[in-house]
Parts: sequence; structure tokens; C-alpha cells
Amino acid sequence: MTANESTPDIPEDAPWGRVDDDGTVSVRDGDQWRVVGQYPDGSAEEALAYFQRKYADLASEVSLLEVRHRRGGASASDLRQAAIAVGEKVSGAAAVGDLASLQARLTALTGALEAASATEAAAAREAVDAAVAERNVLVEKAEALAARDPRSIQWKQASAELTELFDQWQTHQQTGPRLPKSVAQQLWTRFRDARATVERHRRAFYAELDDTHKKARDQKTRLAERAEALAPQGEDGIPAYRALLDEWKAAGRAGKKVDDALWARFKAAGDALYVARGEREAVAAEESKERIDQKKELLAQARSIPDEKDLATARQRLTAVQREWDEIGRIFPRDVERALDDDLRKIEQTVRGREETDWKRNNPETKARANDLTRQLTDAIDKLQSELDAATASGDKRAIAKATEALEARQAWLRAIGG
Repeated sequence: MTANESTPDIPEDAPWGRVDDDGTVSVRDGDQWRVVGQYPDGSAEEALAYFQRKYADLASEVSLLEVRHRRGGASASDLRQAAIAVGEKVSGAAAVGDLASLQARLTALTGALEAASATEAAAAREAVDAAVAERNVLVEKAEALAARDPRSIQWKQASAELTELFDQWQTHQQTGPRLPKSVAQQLWTRFRDARATVERHRRAFYAELDDTHKKARDQKTRLAERAEALAPQGEDGIPAYRALLDEWKAAGRAGKKVDDALWARFKAAGDALYVARGEREAVAAEESKERIDQKKELLAQARSIPDEKDLATARQRLTAVQREWDEIGRIFPRDVERALDDDLRKIEQTVRGREETDWKRNNPETKARANDLTRQLTDAIDKLQSELDAATASGDKRAIAKATEALEARQAWLRAIGG
């Protein structure tokens, strides 16, 4: 019988393999038997088992591909290529089993994987487009940073931002989809150039800052030396020290560490001057204690002056207190002196207020005007009284009411001016 011998009427439930007397093994392939090999050194059962194991291996490969496809996660394109390769091994395989069934399963799997590959390719293209867009955002942020005015940039923050952008770029490059070489190179060139621009601006900024710091350092060093030279003047050097302080504030920054060190020198020089003032003030305060008590005693005497009925006497007493107050002299501390002076000034203001009121009341011109008004009101009252009497005699109620109202108004004015 030939290798592909046609045997009519092979039952559907016939075994998949047979072994001839010489050890030749054949597999049922449709309505034919196909020789798959020989196994001369063993029994028929052993021969069939040998070629059935080869079939089982092929079936396992097919099953594995099906499982990987169902579970997902694997590349559909890769699985399809693997399925085609397995299909080539199944076609004409030297194995005993239902090879046609395996081939059918592979055909169905390949078709499904072909559709999945198309979907996968579309998704891959979308992922690449999204990756290009994301990487372009990083490029634009870097370029925006490079376009900023170097003088307005907070360089510590800007450097951190650029480092973060570069870290995102590397992460995207390592974990994201592979971009077309030309696109990836174009984006990287833009990103690299932006980084280089930022770095160039940063170096130029710090070079200029170093120069500014050096000038400020030299100026503040000279100011500290001039402040230290004021020490022999003691308290008298304070005005000059304050002028130096104004120059210090206008000198600019020399860097935190240098500024702190120079300021410590400058401040120590000023503290020495103010210590001298403090010592002098302490002596002055001690010497002022007796004068403070004297002024407090004068205040106690002066508190009754505003209640003095006779204004001339009140003024006389106040003048005496003020004269003695001046003779006592200045006291220290100044805030105590200001408080005592304020108390005496309140008493003086009270007396002056009384004097102004008295002057207004006794001013000849004021009196003359008041007398003239009194005469006018007196004449008007007499005239209105006559009109009222006439109206009363005639019984004219309207005239009576009018005259009465006018009369009462003039009498009230007269009382108001003391007439």
C-alpha cells in the first residue's frame, strides 16, 4: 500500500493510526491512510504510542496558544505568527491523532488573532500618537522655561522644574511605546536645546549674581570697618552710625553666610555705641530721681489751681508753679518727663480756658453790642406790650395771639443775653 493509499469505506470511528507487520505506522487522514514512519524494534502498541505522543505534543502547543489568547496580555500579532508556525508543523506531521481537528482549531485561532492583530495595531498607533503628544507637552514646558526672562526666574525652583521634566522624559522613554525614529529625534532635539538654553541662562545669572555679591561684600566690609572705627566716640558716634546703617540697607545682598557674618560685625559696633548711651542714661535716670519727686510734689500742689474761684489768683499760682518747674530742670527717662509735663499742661489748659471765657464775657466791644441789643429788645417789648393792650381792648383775638407770640419771643431773647 502506498504512503497515501485510498481505502474506501473507512468507518468514522476507525482508529487514528495502524501498524503494519513490518512496523510501518500510518495515520488516518480524511479518507486516506498516510504513512508517518516506522517502528521496527517494538510492538504495534509501542509504535502507536510513540507517534501518539508526538500528536499530544502538537495538541499541547495548540491548546497553549488558545489559552494565551483567551487570557489576553500577549501580543495578538506574536500569537498569530506562533499559530502559523505550529500549523506548519501540524500539516503533514509525523504523528498519530486527529490532525484535521488540530488544523481546524489553528485555522479558527489564526482568524481570531488576525482580527485582534488589526485592533492591536490600531491601539498601538493610538498609543504612539498619545505618547508623541505627551512628549511634546514636556518639550513645550521646557521651551517655555527657556523663553522666560532670566532676571525674573527663581532659579532654585526652575532647576527643580527642569529636573522633573527630564525625569518624566526618561520615564516616558523607558515605559512608553517606541516612537518613530524621526519623530523621537526631532522631539529630543527640541527638548535638549531648551535644556541647554536654560542651563546657559542659569550660569549667566549666577555669574552676574556672584559679581553683585562681591561688590556688596566689599561695600559692607568697608561699612563694618567704618562702624567699628566709631567706637572711641561713644554715644556721640550714634548719628554717624545711623547714616552708615542707611548705606548698609542700600548696599544689596552679599549672600546669606557673608551677609550674616558682616552684619554681626556691623551690629556689634553699633551695640557698643548704644551701650555707652545706655550707661549715660542709667546715670541720668539715677540723678533724676530727686527731680522727679520734686515735680510730682509740684503737680500735687497744682491740681487744686483749676478750682480756685478767683481767676487772677489761679493764674498767679500757676505761674509760680511753672517757674519752679523750670528751675528743677530736665529729668530722665524722657517718657517720665513727657508724662509729668502733660499733666501740668492739662492744668494750664484748664486755666487758659477759664481766662478766654472771662475775656469774652468782659470784652468792652462785646458788652457794647450786648447793651445795644438789650435796648433794641426793650423797645420792641414795650411796643409789643402796647399792641397787645390795644388788641385786648378791642377783643381782636387774632391780633392778641400775634402780639402775644412776638412779645414772648423778644422776652426770651432778652433773658438769653442776660437782660
